[in-house]
Amino acid sequence: IIMKLSGVGVDIVDNSRIKKMIRNKNFLKRVFSSYEILDSKKKTNKTSFFAKRFAAKEAFSKSLGTGIAKGLNFKEIIIKNDNLGKPNLNITGKSLITVKKILKRDKFKVFLSVSDDKPFAIATVIISK
Repeated sequence: IIMKLSGVGVDIVDNSRIKKMIRNKNFLKRVFSSYEILDSKKKTNKTSFFAKRFAAKEAFSKSLGTGIAKGLNFKEIIIKNDNLGKPNLNITGKSLITVKKILKRDKFKVFLSVSDDKPFAIATVIISK
């Protein structure tokens, strides 16, 4: 299998910063999808939950080489875990259109890894065509 690497991004966040930010309901609604907010209600450590997702969204934007302001919307970059707990990135809406334009193709694969160890959360994203 030949995989053409399109981008790599990594981000690290201080959990204490996210802990303060998620107290603000406007921040939550601006950055996280309704799915992620609902999913967080099942978690005991909400700070870790949101910190890893925030890092993943930032790492994804970096893997594209654009940053978040260039046609991407954090709410449209959704992190969902599969049945085994593996995190996956789902890009929706206008952000998906932006990603396809940047990559110059409709099909691509995103690999995501997240981890945390107090006081930090980290995410790495690899995009292949």
